[in-house]
Amino acid sequence: MQGRIDVEQLKRLTADGELETVLAVFPDMYGRLVGKRLVAKFFVDEVLSHGMHACDYLLACDVDMDPVPGYAFTSWAKGYGDFRPLPDLSTLRIASWLDKSAIVLCDVYAEKEDTLVSVAPRGILRKQLERASAGGFTAMAASELELYVFNETYESAAQKGYIKLEPIGRVIEDYHILQGTKEEFLIGAIRSHLERSGVPVESSKGEWGPGQQEIGLRYADALEMADRHVLYKHAAKEIAWQLGKAVTFMAKWDERYAGSSCHIHMSLWDAKGKKALFDGEESLGPIKCSQTFRWFLGGWMKHVRELFAFYAPYPASYKRYVAGSFAPTGIAWSYDNRTAAFRIVGHGSSLRIECRAAGADANVYLAFAATLAAGLDGIANKIEPPDAFEGDVYAAQELQHLPHSLLESIAELERSTFAREAFGDDVIDHYLHFFRTEQRKFDSVVTDWERRRYFEMG
Repeated sequence: MQGRIDVEQLKRLTADGELETVLAVFPDMYGRLVGKRLVAKFFVDEVLSHGMHACDYLLACDVDMDPVPGYAFTSWAKGYGDFRPLPDLSTLRIASWLDKSAIVLCDVYAEKEDTLVSVAPRGILRKQLERASAGGFTAMAASELELYVFNETYESAAQKGYIKLEPIGRVIEDYHILQGTKEEFLIGAIRSHLERSGVPVESSKGEWGPGQQEIGLRYADALEMADRHVLYKHAAKEIAWQLGKAVTFMAKWDERYAGSSCHIHMSLWDAKGKKALFDGEESLGPIKCSQTFRWFLGGWMKHVRELFAFYAPYPASYKRYVAGSFAPTGIAWSYDNRTAAFRIVGHGSSLRIECRAAGADANVYLAFAATLAAGLDGIANKIEPPDAFEGDVYAAQELQHLPHSLLESIAELERSTFAREAFGDDVIDHYLHFFRTEQRKFDSVVTDWERRRYFEMG
């Protein structure tokens, strides 16, 4: 019992007692999976055709499940009613890291209408994919997601106040096979369970921090890739917990060490997903490409600042953008240059754009949606990219910079007419309130750094 399953297999496994639980889940604004554990027979008899009910505050609360006032979508005044998550049965798969369990991703619908909830992340990505499809495009994507592993449990980390945590490694372990062997009991388990759960894996490798690893998933169409991404993130945490360890996907968990990224690889194919549309004979700096490629790149680069909050959603996200750290700082594109925010890789049918801006803490549905909205606008308006950059982007003083803080990103998004045209006022207002809430809650807290610095000496 492993991998993707269809409805008939689900029914047979349930009837035979091989499957007892179905996790019906959907991504919240943080990109976490929330939902219900359903008895498999009840899922087959009821939820399969009708969906289920969940409280709509799940798209209007913070990470601690605190209902946040000020959302137009729902509130105490509206009574925090229900919406209707409906299983997308194409995502049904065995959750091999759990006993006798399957998992399915849901789209979130209004309670009494057959319409997607506009502010639900998976629905936001669907809207941009529909725009791409209307233009004759299939978007193919991959996300390179990094994490840190700790010689801690989640409970011990909490008891320490998340201070003086011990990474599982002592050295920078980029491509380091010996250190990777020491961590293989966990990383190997994650790889194996993802494979057995219908999430194809390419490889894992040590990264540029002690205890830092990257697990690379095989690319897919953008919605399937986003689903794979959140399943990887969720499974990794649960498997780590089962093995008495903790992992984090914070973009920057400690100022001394490299941050964790979510490099986004994107390309457009024809409507059937058979022919790569970035391939071409037109010269663009050091590469050969199509006009579709150059305009998609131009749009992505033009709009990256105003959509940047979707790549770096929290105040702490911005600690990652440090010169000389392999995280980008300037807005430039180059071929195979890891100092550039936009690194072009591959050739021919594999030609693609790698944007190195998003952190591992990004909500991948929103990040992919922002990417598509920007690139499709570039194609529609034939937006030209700047000239290719050669050399060290970190040392270039003339380049436009990525936003330095969440406050700067909020201001960029707030004044963006393009974002409102692409996503709608309701979506932009909703997520502006989300980002402002994260900033407000950060600003109200006295940190351990401030106590260390000012308690005695200030």
